[in-house]
Amino acid sequence: MNRIIPLVLAVALFMEQMDSSIISTSLPAIAVDIGTSPIALKLAFTAYLVSLAVFIPISGWMADRFGAKNVFRAAIAVFVVGSIACAVSNSLLAFVASRFLQGVGGAMMTPVGRLVLVRSTPRHELVSAMAYLTIPALVGPLIGAPVGGFITTYLTWHWIFIINVPIGILGIWFATRVLPDDTERSLRPLDWPGFILSGLGMSAIIFGLSVVSMPYISPVIGLTTIATGIVASILYVWHAKKTPHPLLDLSLFKNRTFNTAVVGGGIFRLGVGAMPFLLPMMFQIGFGLNPFQSGMITFIIAVGAMSMKFGVNRIFARFGFRHILIIGSLVSAGLMAINGLFTPSTPYLLIMPLLLLSGLVRSLFFTGVNALAFAEIPDAQTSQATPITAVAQQISIALGVALAGVVLEVSTTIHGGPLRLEDFHIAFFVVAFASALSFFLFVRLSPNAGHELHTRIEKKPTEDGAPPITGE
Repeated sequence: MNRIIPLVLAVALFMEQMDSSIISTSLPAIAVDIGTSPIALKLAFTAYLVSLAVFIPISGWMADRFGAKNVFRAAIAVFVVGSIACAVSNSLLAFVASRFLQGVGGAMMTPVGRLVLVRSTPRHELVSAMAYLTIPALVGPLIGAPVGGFITTYLTWHWIFIINVPIGILGIWFATRVLPDDTERSLRPLDWPGFILSGLGMSAIIFGLSVVSMPYISPVIGLTTIATGIVASILYVWHAKKTPHPLLDLSLFKNRTFNTAVVGGGIFRLGVGAMPFLLPMMFQIGFGLNPFQSGMITFIIAVGAMSMKFGVNRIFARFGFRHILIIGSLVSAGLMAINGLFTPSTPYLLIMPLLLLSGLVRSLFFTGVNALAFAEIPDAQTSQATPITAVAQQISIALGVALAGVVLEVSTTIHGGPLRLEDFHIAFFVVAFASALSFFLFVRLSPNAGHELHTRIEKKPTEDGAPPITGE
């Protein structure tokens, strides 16, 4: 397997993932500097999520029309420009607009990067390649807290965004040299009604989920926005069935393996999406640790995630996707629930190995489910499959954070006081139960699901007697 291609893509995605999580530590410092409140500054998070929701659906069409390599490089450039704009922002409006611009770049980087990987990697090597691409999504949110705390404490918050500039420039340079050129172009027209409906539907749902449990914002606003998004999404489904070239081809869900990977993976991500939100807060509020100490503990999950990339292909080849995903969903959910048993008196020598194990299992699970989504998808339809998987991931993560926030809000309302350790324990149990529900989808998988991903496909000999071509 050519490891250079997934590593180049992974570096760009890591930049995006870490940037999104690193800001949370620096919110108070940014708010003071630009003259606003941390609560108001959370609009910057929402603006980024809305931007992702609007532009991820169009990423596949952009890649087909202008070339995946070109779009990926342009996406990095837009993300870097947005980072510079964030660093020089001196007002709330400017910062929110800059984060929205960053989101435009991020919306293209993730699905288009995955599309480049799928198109350039033989199916039997896709699991190993996905192992490298999965790491940024797991590592970035976990190391964001300690890195953000260090930069804000010893430098200034502006460096959080400035460091993206050299990383982005290197990413564009490596992408130019390493990524394969795709000369074929699709001339299918842009589905403008689908773009409007999908953008409205996804952005409204994600915005509503982001604000529904926020203090100082009426839940009615969040619920109304979610309802609007659901209506727009239903209208998109109706529209997609009638148009010959829909922006997101929902007929892909007729494939049982793709359906299970996307829907089952989305349900599982409910708990995973809540982890970077719940775990640091529990360590800081419930245990009394500072952000840097909390981040150094949660970093062990990233160590486990990085370690799992070695030999992952052999694991799925030996035990099969169905068995690994069934067992992985239950074990990972159980490890999430164990977080609800931690107290300040729990030895860190017990906490950290359990977090390490959770990182290992979670990385194995996501590598498998991300690769499985493309196991039976023809190359011609991968540009349709990548934005669908990306949208599903964003919605499930936002829903997981919203679920955790609602549980904390309800729990504190019941006992009528500030957040307590018991509130976090309840939230961990709830999100773990939600993730465990994915088990019921993975048991429906065929025992041979994903067979293409660890079997070298051989073509028949050519008419002139040439040997068969392998490894496609």
